[in-house]
Amino acid sequence: MRKDLFIDIETYSSVDIKTCGAYKYIESPDFEILIVSYAFDDEDVVVVDLAQGDELPEEFEDALFDSSIRKHAHNAVFERLSFKRVGYDIPADNWHCTAVKAAYCGLPFSLDQVSKKLDLADKKLDTGKALIKYFSCPCKPTRTNGMRTRNYPWDAPAQWEMYKEYNKYDVLAEREIHRKLEKYAIPDFERQLYILDQDINDRGILVDKELAESAIAVDGIYTEMLTQQSKDITGLENPNSVAQLKSWYCNNYAAIVDATLTAKDKAYLATANGQFYEPDNQSMAAEPIKMLLKLEAVRMIPELVTVLENRQKLGRSSVKKYYTMINCAMADERVRGTFQFYGANRTGRWAGRLVQLQNLSKNHVTNIDLPRELIRNRDWDTVEMMYGDVSDVLSQLVRTTFIAPIGKTYCVADFSAIEARVVSWLANEEWRMDVFRGDGKIYEAAGARMFNVPIESITKGSELRAKAKNAELALGYQGSLGAMKRMGGDKMGMSDNEMMHIVKLWRDANPKIVSLWAEIEKCAHEAVRYHRRVVGTPRNLVFDCDDNYFTITLPSGHTLFYRNPTFKEKKVGRSMTKLLFYEGIIQETKQWGMIDTYGGKLTENIVQAISRDLIGYAMLNLSKNDYDITMHVHDEAVAEIENVNPETRLSEMISIMSNPPEWAHDLPLDAAGFTCNYYMKD
Repeated sequence: MRKDLFIDIETYSSVDIKTCGAYKYIESPDFEILIVSYAFDDEDVVVVDLAQGDELPEEFEDALFDSSIRKHAHNAVFERLSFKRVGYDIPADNWHCTAVKAAYCGLPFSLDQVSKKLDLADKKLDTGKALIKYFSCPCKPTRTNGMRTRNYPWDAPAQWEMYKEYNKYDVLAEREIHRKLEKYAIPDFERQLYILDQDINDRGILVDKELAESAIAVDGIYTEMLTQQSKDITGLENPNSVAQLKSWYCNNYAAIVDATLTAKDKAYLATANGQFYEPDNQSMAAEPIKMLLKLEAVRMIPELVTVLENRQKLGRSSVKKYYTMINCAMADERVRGTFQFYGANRTGRWAGRLVQLQNLSKNHVTNIDLPRELIRNRDWDTVEMMYGDVSDVLSQLVRTTFIAPIGKTYCVADFSAIEARVVSWLANEEWRMDVFRGDGKIYEAAGARMFNVPIESITKGSELRAKAKNAELALGYQGSLGAMKRMGGDKMGMSDNEMMHIVKLWRDANPKIVSLWAEIEKCAHEAVRYHRRVVGTPRNLVFDCDDNYFTITLPSGHTLFYRNPTFKEKKVGRSMTKLLFYEGIIQETKQWGMIDTYGGKLTENIVQAISRDLIGYAMLNLSKNDYDITMHVHDEAVAEIENVNPETRLSEMISIMSNPPEWAHDLPLDAAGFTCNYYMKD
């Protein structure tokens, strides 16, 4: 009996898949499948040239509808949607994605990169990009090509044969990836989440196109006005150019500002510019400009303030999301394909695609309805008069462009302090668990414990609460002075010595979390050094290592993969330390390379992975209870519900999210939420 069917296709559409997404690309009236290559199990690859009249063999069609045969493809959503578009509606639970499997095993997503990492050079051809551009995308009409807007197989027969060969080799690569990673099974929980993810992406998010189009129009007018105002003051050709603006500032104002700066001001500016303050080399990036504008020496020069504030306004990128929404919205005005399942290696957190829901600006304006309607009516003058900064209002309104359909409303709920709860649960830091079983006010409780004062004295807006909050956000994963600064400790006015003192206070207040970092590192080193299974005391985490991977298996069954682990010497502080390294994508460069890790960093991976599993578990339960999830961002879920007794449905949603899975039965979860007609932050 055949068990596995490996598939790869080549297609044509006049829609740009990079800017509009796969769903809209496939929706295009001129979409068609050009080539289908497939192979059963270990059998030879069959290439079907649909563009030149071949028909899909009966064995292939029968296999598509045979649920006992697993369909494999790299980025399988594309094959699934493409076949659905031409009449073969195969459920998502029949598809197995080698891209997801690769990501689960700590490898890159793209077929080309995975093939290189797994040494599949003979199974993957590198001729694809040029051929895809030639046959699968529109072309510009020229005299040499007969003024055609598309290239067909008969326009370049030799290249077409190469395209078919390329497609065949993609099937071979997919099959080899499947074989090499087959022993690392994806748990059933992950399969359920993958199927749910496909359902969420298929449902999509309704967009208020009228509001998006009005925002784009207002932005164009406002940008032109600000640019002209800055041109008139500076005489620059492009005052939005960082280089031109920096030169203008340094030549005209650096010395004037410097002459009136205090030593404290200079130290303040140094945190934005790097380690040193240099008046004639002042950065014009967003954060340094923000800090400059807070200085009295700068506020005394009105024309400089105007230019710098205009640069801030012109530098906002959120308005680009309106263009993305318009580009990606389909015939029913929904944007689809905004979530990438297992977008983050190891932790498994979703990544954003297209509109990038993970980095939307928050709305701070009270009564957001008013500016929303003013922008819809393109009344930017009133917006500027009432709120001052039109570009800031446009940024805040981006999330409100996602709307519930007529007759429905949004239920929005999120976990409370999820990572702080999970790390406390892992370490069994009992005093923190008591806080989370009670009112959940961890900043107040931490402040009282750190500074040895009554909890009543740690009030919202107080200095001690602010310091405790900074410590809570910065120090849970073995952070120290650098982490305190990244969370804004120095901008709060704390010196290095004071921040280091707070690091000590926080660690003294949380001894079990400190011990957690040490034990996780010890277990990891033991597993890698001796290639053996080690069970840790924190919630029975399982550490293991084989010839390819160091792994950590969580209580949920989710496994974190670290490829090709090894030990290397690295300078930490003033001494050389032996650290654990593994292969992965380096965040700063986005390139594949060796990454070092340690107890605190491994703890962060574990906590974020467990937090992701908890929102995944909650969404599965929400889906089972007829909540149509349209969006989710880290610890928040958004569902469309019928606008009948919405508050009752919201209470039920919060209850479902607050109920932990059996493997975390004693984890004190809590959630809160609200209902709304458009997406926003409450």
